[in-house]
Amino acid sequence: MKHFLLSSFLLFTVISIAQTPCSGGSAGPYPCNGYDLQSAINLGTMSANAGNDSWGWTDPANGNEYALVGLDNGTAFINISNPTSPVYLGKLPTHTSSSTWRDIKVYNNHAFVVSEAGGHGMQVFDLTRLRTVTSPPVTFTEDAHFGGFGSAHNIVINEETGYAYPVGANDFNGGPIFINIQNPLNPVQEGGYGMDSYSHDAQIVTYCGPDPDYNGREILIGSNEDEVIIADITDKSNPVGISSITYPNTSYTHQGWFTEDQSFFILGDEIDELDNGFNTRNIVFDLTDLDNPSLSFEYTGPTEAIDHNGYTRGTKFYMANYRAGLRVIDITDIANGTMTEEGFFDSYPNNNNASFSGAWSVYPYFESGNIVISDINRGFLLVKSSSYENTPPTAVCGTTTISLDANGVGTLNPEDLDGGSTDNAGEVYFLACDKFFDCSDLGDVSVELEVYDDFGNRAFCTGTVTVVDEIAPSLSCPADEIVMFDAGENFYTLPDYVAAGDVTVTDNCSTGLTITQDLAAGTQLGAGNYFITFESTDASGNIGSCTFQLAVEVPLGVEENDLNSGLVLFPNPASDRITISSENTPITSLHVVDMLGKQLWMVENLEVQSMNIDVSQFSNGIYFVVVNNQVSKKIIKK
Repeated sequence: MKHFLLSSFLLFTVISIAQTPCSGGSAGPYPCNGYDLQSAINLGTMSANAGNDSWGWTDPANGNEYALVGLDNGTAFINISNPTSPVYLGKLPTHTSSSTWRDIKVYNNHAFVVSEAGGHGMQVFDLTRLRTVTSPPVTFTEDAHFGGFGSAHNIVINEETGYAYPVGANDFNGGPIFINIQNPLNPVQEGGYGMDSYSHDAQIVTYCGPDPDYNGREILIGSNEDEVIIADITDKSNPVGISSITYPNTSYTHQGWFTEDQSFFILGDEIDELDNGFNTRNIVFDLTDLDNPSLSFEYTGPTEAIDHNGYTRGTKFYMANYRAGLRVIDITDIANGTMTEEGFFDSYPNNNNASFSGAWSVYPYFESGNIVISDINRGFLLVKSSSYENTPPTAVCGTTTISLDANGVGTLNPEDLDGGSTDNAGEVYFLACDKFFDCSDLGDVSVELEVYDDFGNRAFCTGTVTVVDEIAPSLSCPADEIVMFDAGENFYTLPDYVAAGDVTVTDNCSTGLTITQDLAAGTQLGAGNYFITFESTDASGNIGSCTFQLAVEVPLGVEENDLNSGLVLFPNPASDRITISSENTPITSLHVVDMLGKQLWMVENLEVQSMNIDVSQFSNGIYFVVVNNQVSKKIIKK
């Protein structure tokens, strides 16, 4: 949230609200569509004046689910294993002073908390302590503290790499600070990235999207007040900016999230509704090419409320929409520019005005389907889709074949590896990180296929991709050539065209290819037309070849030289007729032969200085005209 003073807060006097189904368009006092109220805990119960961000943790030891709710004066921990009877376990107080802004993320069973409170730094809390709380609520203490920076607006964690990235601090121009948290209780700073502007929020992923240039790299998508930036931060000592993009009617570039396949990024601009007077707007960027992002389309919601934090899971985008509460948007057809609201739960029933109150954030990633709403005014609410089911798909893998292209690369469409996966409640969708192949992958490759349903339930299987190279080497031959006998000999010795560099070969997958020559170098040729062929075979057995024609002629005697020196052919090349004239010796006969020496046309018993030859009936190609049975001249029909 941008820095705005909040309006006064409406505090509920009851401790909690139990399950209330969405019926007739409402769940108790809350307008709704398709989402039931499981329970709620108000701010008074948590001894706070305002709520802000939220996240979640599932205990790997027993599957218990916990909501982590940011408050103005600390972080609340709520056991939601019984979603209709949640237990407020207690609070980790702020490290310094109260603040409107607090953010929490989780890694390796630890919570990491930052705030814009002065000198707050990063708190570390061991979430496994929540297992043994017997007399709630408890005032918790932090297990570790990182004081390498003062305040920060937000924190991003890549759980795959074990790095935390506070953003919106005074360090690195408000860009991400690189903190190694692989040992959660001993955070170590490893630099940072000072981007061209303050970063309000970010998503950082180990990239598994459609751009092969960055597969497996650690990619940051930053929402930086007036632009979206993309950076490669894999090398902490040398982060590299990739690209940036802006969009029309920019007011405050706030926060966004990738779709499951990382092809699209759904952005929220926090102030555009206020500045421009239009309804809730999300901007969708096409990030299939990270070097060249583009604006795909804009989604407009049904109310004028301001959009805040949003997250994708499965085919749905879960958005905290301030006074319009939680909005759930179907993004199944996002590639075709379509997003459709399919349900909502309005945690601020008063109105849907464009104002900074109501739902600050949501957390939709619990396997149970329970969704946390952290509300500025009402604290904690837990809701769930009336139609939610958490049965994972049945993943069945098959086999497929990938043919490498002329550049020696191939890309798997994950759907092609499906062997009949199903889901009990709808469609299934497919992801694969290992989807780019090159010449080093020739043969059978095992690939893990991720299968998910509309609600984001997942299953995995392993299929086989057979990578093949079906492209033959490409050879370049010399041009057709006319040669004479070796000096003083009655033959012509065929040279080694390969050794001389007159023949070259390229291939998509092999280097150091050998070339064979047939007829072999050193062969002694008498007069006539010969075809010289070159072949090369790559590692996959593909054979490429090229051929050129060599015409070996008997050296001309005095009479032939006299005839040859006075011959003129024009035009050459020609499409219809060629004129041949002789300045020195009369023309007595003409024969036209093809490349194989086959006679196609002849005229004899002449005594002329000039003659026309009709070539219109010939196919395009190279021919030879033999004059007076003595001299051959190449002609080209085009």
